[in-house]
Amino acid sequence: MSRTDAPPAEIERERRRLDVVTQETRFALLQDLLGHPEGLPSLKELDYVNPSKSRSTIHGHLQTLIEAGIVEAVTLSEDRRSRDLPYTFYGVTEAGREFLDRHDLLRAESTLREIYDRVETTDEIERYERAPRPER
Repeated sequence: MSRTDAPPAEIERERRRLDVVTQETRFALLQDLLGHPEGLPSLKELDYVNPSKSRSTIHGHLQTLIEAGIVEAVTLSEDRRSRDLPYTFYGVTEAGREFLDRHDLLRAESTLREIYDRVETTDEIERYERAPRPER
């Protein structure tokens, strides 16, 4: 079934998801997720690369992306956690990838990774970047 043959409810769901991902802050967060070397940054890493946004604002926007099925929170198993390292990470879901690809929003993924690699980081953020990540 093509998008033009889709039922009205499906078209409306697609439109709502587009509204969610194209909001400026959420779109920037998606770019950060796609640009992260592991594709799974922690909230602290996202906070670091978005200095003009508060951590609670970032968390709220992540929750909206999660509710839309674009992003998921992935938790490291308890046996792999370290006391002072993150254990919850955020990544684009498979359905989210399909959605972004369908709307041609994944084209710059390799460029986003290159940009992310150039960000100067503190020792603490480098340690967070080296933290173990969950399997997906």
